[in-house]
Amino acid sequence: MAEDRVQKILSRAGFGSRRGCEEYIEQKRVTVNGKLITLGAKADPKRDEIRLDGELIGKPEKKVYILLNKPRNMLSLHDPEDPRPSIFDIITDGRHLYPVGRLDFDSEGLVLLTNDGKLANRLTHPRYEHDKAYEVRVTKRPDDEQLAIWRRGVVLEDGYRTLPADVEVKAYTKSGAWLNIVLREGKNRQIRRTGSRIGLPVRQIRRVRIGPLDLGKLQPGNFRYLQPDEIKVLREYAGLSDD
Repeated sequence: MAEDRVQKILSRAGFGSRRGCEEYIEQKRVTVNGKLITLGAKADPKRDEIRLDGELIGKPEKKVYILLNKPRNMLSLHDPEDPRPSIFDIITDGRHLYPVGRLDFDSEGLVLLTNDGKLANRLTHPRYEHDKAYEVRVTKRPDDEQLAIWRRGVVLEDGYRTLPADVEVKAYTKSGAWLNIVLREGKNRQIRRTGSRIGLPVRQIRRVRIGPLDLGKLQPGNFRYLQPDEIKVLREYAGLSDD
């Protein structure tokens, strides 16, 4: 294998998306032959000693795809300095899995975990605008104007304007409603921030779909490995060949 950019080597080896691996380099966590590198550095994994946090990067891992129904009050990432429970307390696969479409601590539902860095990048990068579906409980009954504003896009407190979204009322509750919402982007706490911005405080968020991948009847706290046909459909949806 010829030399390649180190972030690509890390991603192929299952250490996350290309952008995530670039961040490792920017954080001074990657060495090649004992020396810290900067973005743009190249290496040959067959010849050079590449380490992340001191751990030697070996041959690319076999690709794995896991569908998890994340419970509420659980982190989507492993942080040794955070005592709160993490989804990696549930999934002990042992491989370097990257959560695609992280959920907030207090949100629940579908999370895809994989060491397929190329797929992770395609499903998370904003320019691809892949859709994700949510069931959202708001504490006030929305009127037509609020729904129309949410559908058109909302200017958040930092000046960012959200993309248009599909928003429909699924059912009314005693004092609020359940909404079906489909987004094509994933800004930090976007649904909660949008609801707050237009006077619809959000009480509960449950993600039920990422692209063609549906949560189905999987119960909170449970996970399963994707079947080959599901992997094929997911990679085709992301515009990747089935390799």
